[in-house]
Amino acid sequence: MTLRFPEGFLWGAATSAYQIEGGADEGGRGPSIWDTFSHTPGRVIGGDTGDVATDHYHRYRADVGLMESIGLNAYRFSVSWPRVIPDGDGAVNQRGLDFYRRLVDALGEADIEPLVTLYHWDLPQALQDRGGWMRRQTAFDFARYAEVVFGALHDRVTLWSTLNEPYVAAHLGHYAGWHAPGTTDVQAMMSAQHHLLLGHGAAVAAMRAIDPARRQGIVLNLEIPVATGDSPAVLDGTRRVEGLLDRSFTDPVLAGRYPSDVIADLAPARFPVEPGDLEVISTPLDWFGVNYYRQWFITEAGMGDLPLSEFPGCGHVSATTAGQETTDMGWPITPQGLIDVLTWLVDRYPGHPPFMITENGCAFDDPVAEDGTIDDRRRIDYLRRHLAGLHQVIEDGIDVRGYFAWSLLDNFEWASGYSKRFGLIQVDYDTQARTLRNSARWYAGVIAANGIDAPPLR
Repeated sequence: MTLRFPEGFLWGAATSAYQIEGGADEGGRGPSIWDTFSHTPGRVIGGDTGDVATDHYHRYRADVGLMESIGLNAYRFSVSWPRVIPDGDGAVNQRGLDFYRRLVDALGEADIEPLVTLYHWDLPQALQDRGGWMRRQTAFDFARYAEVVFGALHDRVTLWSTLNEPYVAAHLGHYAGWHAPGTTDVQAMMSAQHHLLLGHGAAVAAMRAIDPARRQGIVLNLEIPVATGDSPAVLDGTRRVEGLLDRSFTDPVLAGRYPSDVIADLAPARFPVEPGDLEVISTPLDWFGVNYYRQWFITEAGMGDLPLSEFPGCGHVSATTAGQETTDMGWPITPQGLIDVLTWLVDRYPGHPPFMITENGCAFDDPVAEDGTIDDRRRIDYLRRHLAGLHQVIEDGIDVRGYFAWSLLDNFEWASGYSKRFGLIQVDYDTQARTLRNSARWYAGVIAANGIDAPPLR
């Protein structure tokens, strides 16, 4: 059966600046924390860096042509803060802004709606040298950067996102140490998290002061962990993981508070909240972005596949894939989890803004056949199953306005370097040649039909 999506639904793909642009030393761009991190031995698999990435900085017109060939009606990308303001808070680099003007104009010519993300983890290194997100002033430096980019592009861009996955930036970058800047401290994590969210709210206010007609949002990575038993340890660990990953971000943004149990769990470390901060952070939004990839199942420590070392205070539990099929990232394939996230948001936050699925995808590396095609049927199955779940929640009355596959292109996958491939389009990193995988052709059919041929999940 064909599952139809609402009229005007946005069908897109997503990328981020450091993962695809390259041109690290061109056009006046300054270094970011990911330049520093990736050039530090032992931080990234294979010693890979984003210096060249997929060379989108030079190939953006051809890449927009590929988007057009797939039929995308939307494209989500991020702006590189150090390309626009190289030292983070000083002089504006007009050459950097001009690159994004050219990109947005090319999208307009192809009738593709741009969705601009202002921060996808590439903080200018100059700001990190002064304390980075652990420093309160960085939130207001971010708001000023937002003003600069918004001022240059708001006449041609309607959809804006302040942050992408502040959980990853704060927790993986400041507690687990797996991402830039590589800090491993609970208080650093909590300070970074609060200042990221404060920067989000301040940026929304700054942009609305320029043009209130544009639509402002934020993008969070969410998943609802599932307890595999009813032991006190498993139940407590599941609550802790859910609080750190989900509620400690959704509560301040959508309800103007930090969860009391998370505050108690992390004491004596604290969120450095000052009077008025939570009112700024909870500024009402026009839309809310959800990135969803997988759902973890929580079990006793040592009984699962993955120690939960990114979550402070969760050493008594671990995560398991619960026998689910996994991607090349080792992540379980759990489309029910997307339904669970959206249902949980609606139940917990009455008056929530409309949703968009701003990332959803999987890493699989399928070979190029003799005829030049790439038969990535596992990716097609992953996308189809998640879209079936998304259709189900829309039919149940949840307001979802768009879907963005991750990713348009194979790219620099952070600490995994170039070892994992998420793209609808395969990239030969030696030649930069692009090849549409079969999933891209399948997705083109979905967009053309505004629906999928698939049985519903129930």
